[in-house]
Amino acid sequence: MTRIVQIAPTIEPGSGVAGVAYALEQEFRAAGVPVERFTAADAGRTLARPHRTTFGMHLARAGNVVWFSTVGTRRAKRFLAERPDAISFTHNDVMAGDVYVNHGLLQAAMRARGNYAWRMVRNPVHLFTALRDRLRYRGRTHRAVVALTGQEARLLTEVYGRVRPPVTVIPNGVDVERFSPGDAAERAAVRRELGIADDTTVAVFIGHEFERKGLHLAIEALRMAPGVVLLVVGGSADMIRRAGAQARRVGVPERVVFAGERSDPVPLLRASDVLVLPSAYEANALVVLEALACGVPVVSTRVGFAPDIVVDGENGFLVDREAAPVGARLAELDGLDPEVREAWRARARATAEQHSWREVAARYLELARSIEAQRAPGRHARGRAAGDT
Repeated sequence: MTRIVQIAPTIEPGSGVAGVAYALEQEFRAAGVPVERFTAADAGRTLARPHRTTFGMHLARAGNVVWFSTVGTRRAKRFLAERPDAISFTHNDVMAGDVYVNHGLLQAAMRARGNYAWRMVRNPVHLFTALRDRLRYRGRTHRAVVALTGQEARLLTEVYGRVRPPVTVIPNGVDVERFSPGDAAERAAVRRELGIADDTTVAVFIGHEFERKGLHLAIEALRMAPGVVLLVVGGSADMIRRAGAQARRVGVPERVVFAGERSDPVPLLRASDVLVLPSAYEANALVVLEALACGVPVVSTRVGFAPDIVVDGENGFLVDREAAPVGARLAELDGLDPEVREAWRARARATAEQHSWREVAARYLELARSIEAQRAPGRHARGRAAGDT
């Protein structure tokens, strides 16, 4: 029987890499497949997560990345060597495992934001990550690579020129039971908590990297959509302070509501009418699927999974990364009649229902079994499974 090991800094319910690994873990187990995990905690480190300042947040993340990429790699190899019959999926940092799941390309993200050379050299961890991943994709560390979208698979070749392991495209999924439309009472309660009127159109922005994800464009877009309130979820205190200052400069401070970090985005999505994501780069943008599953249309740039699932005029809009088109689409959605708006919500939900985690996990298991079949009979998988280069 196929056995799975998942390697990630953390594996827990929620969004992001940790949430993806957790969702896969649950589906593997539901399919009767034994699965283990190797996290930073299993490697002996408690990940630091200070969010009082932007600098502190970046410093903590940098330390976590370097530690799990180096010390974590050595310990992960020992862990896998004791499980030579397991197939391992690595999500971020560790240079070991049969399959590496590419949750994003640092160099592609930096290029999309502009001033690439300066962004790279001003942060030594960026240079460390670029070198690490060049070794990862050009070398023999992994047997296969998973890209979350076809666009991301193409970017791998553009960035590295040659990717030695074969690349398989498997998009992320969504928990369509957890992420689902709420009722009117829940919507009203969340809005009361946030001080937002029931009849106001709410555009929600969710993310911790305000600059890359384009919060400044969403705030500026409010000038073209006077009936819309922007609900901002995530960010450190410093990031929120700077975004608030921009809202005052633009003249819309009363229409920007900062919810801060929330462990569960579902109530906020259910209280919203549209997700706005004018991002410069996304490997997948799981939040797009989560919003659609909650019946929330999406206004997004052509990044990540959005071009594959957002259909203009049906479940959202794809826009250029400029404030004016974002604002025009928000204003258009704001002007919808209630019956028409409900039809948009139904189409958004129907889109997400086609991308359950069960189907995604089945594709990962198919990949795992193909790797098992490649192993020579009687040969221990110890060296390759442990990520030896």
